[in-house]
Amino acid sequence: MKSLFEELGGTYTLGKDGMYYPNLAIEETDQRSIGKWGRMHREYLKEQHPSLYQRLILNGTMGRHLAYADGRATAMLESLITQMVKQEGVTEQLKAEQPMEWVGRMNNIRSRAEEIVMEEVINTL
Repeated sequence: MKSLFEELGGTYTLGKDGMYYPNLAIEETDQRSIGKWGRMHREYLKEQHPSLYQRLILNGTMGRHLAYADGRATAMLESLITQMVKQEGVTEQLKAEQPMEWVGRMNNIRSRAEEIVMEEVINTL
């Protein structure tokens, strides 16, 4: 009589100790590179939604989920910075004439845009 494992296509190997061991293999998981935003989203999930975090790991979809969040966050950040630069009149002329003023304003814009991305993409499901 075959075991359920054998009925599902599983096989065994006879070990040196005379015991049979199942031949198990871990499936290749989705190994995507994730950036700053994906890592931050992973920490958010780990701390705030541990059951979802575990489910994504067990399903093998964590990499895809984090890559998607990272891509959304990066695109949103670039878009926000572009919009804010236009609205606030931060130009190349300002960069040439008053470089320190330009750096200060750009840093301020980047900080505000990153805060928005954190709330809209990273710290949400």
